[in-house]
Amino acid sequence: MNTLEQAESSPVENSDVAIAEYLLAHPDFFLRNGELLASLQLPHRTGGSAISLIERQVSVLRARNEQIEGKLRDFMQVAQGNDDIANKIHALAVQLMHSAERSAAIKIVETHLRTTFNADQPVLVLFDADGDDDDSGRFLRRIRRDHPSMQPFKTFLQGGTARCGTVRDAQRNFLFGADDVEVGSVALIPLGKKAQVGFLAIGSRDPDHFHPGKSIDFLTRIGDLVAAALTR
Repeated sequence: MNTLEQAESSPVENSDVAIAEYLLAHPDFFLRNGELLASLQLPHRTGGSAISLIERQVSVLRARNEQIEGKLRDFMQVAQGNDDIANKIHALAVQLMHSAERSAAIKIVETHLRTTFNADQPVLVLFDADGDDDDSGRFLRRIRRDHPSMQPFKTFLQGGTARCGTVRDAQRNFLFGADDVEVGSVALIPLGKKAQVGFLAIGSRDPDHFHPGKSIDFLTRIGDLVAAALTR
């Protein structure tokens, strides 16, 4: 502490600092002076009667324990959610391994996304305009990669990594149609390196379900599985 600080500090502040430093340097002080610890009284924060130092310590420890238990519950919920998703991905992988034809694999992906993963609006885009897969439904779109409809997805396709968030009107119209389809957030999942096979789009009514900060690890695994099944 310099001279100016010493001049500005009051005797009480200096005493507080000295006492705090002493107690920190001698953590066994209250062990050697147990009777002093029991007799100390602290004013209650709410303005009520004074409580002992031990009661105050118990109160602080209880509050910290509640915070730790809250964080632990959050971690457990996240872990349970991750286990649930991992089991669903495993079930999808097993069924895809047993699919002999690409059309069967496409049907399996659609069924799992709609039922197992509770996807509100799943869409599979394949860059195979000349393929023989039935794209008469809402799920499958077959198109050339250089088609003008893919221009709004250019940045995503070049990046080659899964993305979560909202979509622009042009993207929304291509994926879900111009009709009044309720989509609050979307996950875009590339299939193959730089989305060479195509991509999956999973729309959710919940605007926070696929928020930009959402982990993409599980989405990437789904994309790898689907790409491998469709290119066998």
